[in-house]
Amino acid sequence: MRKLAGAAKARRMLLTGSPGFTLIEMLVVLVIIGLIMGLVGPQVLNYLTNARTKAARLQIEAFGSALDLYYLDVGRYPPASEGLNALVRRPSGTEVWNGPYLKGGAVPPDPWGNAYAYRAPAERAPYEIISMGADGNEGGTGSAADIRSGAR
Repeated sequence: MRKLAGAAKARRMLLTGSPGFTLIEMLVVLVIIGLIMGLVGPQVLNYLTNARTKAARLQIEAFGSALDLYYLDVGRYPPASEGLNALVRRPSGTEVWNGPYLKGGAVPPDPWGNAYAYRAPAERAPYEIISMGADGNEGGTGSAADIRSGAR
């Protein structure tokens, strides 16, 4: 009797189909996932780009505050030859230096992994700090645009 019940069950499965997904159902699911990724993916990348730009602006502001503290202690902003490294290591010939003025013992790179450019004196300010953007080169538009410290 048991063999007959098992055979009947197997026969029913052959006639009605197996309990898995059909190829069409799998393709529909893959198309839906592809559409979602196509719509959401660019937005996520845009948010990441904006976050990096904001992070660079915040780092430049922090460098500006550290440079102001350096100025109060030393009486001048570091020249371009010393650069931002003067904020973490005492420059030679500097008597009063209460640094380091940045945490971590090193000047961090910009959010794209490039070094910040430091110019002193700048055109209309005592100094200028620049992130070259995503491309790492001067100039550019969009995410490759330079991010500069504000005029003082």
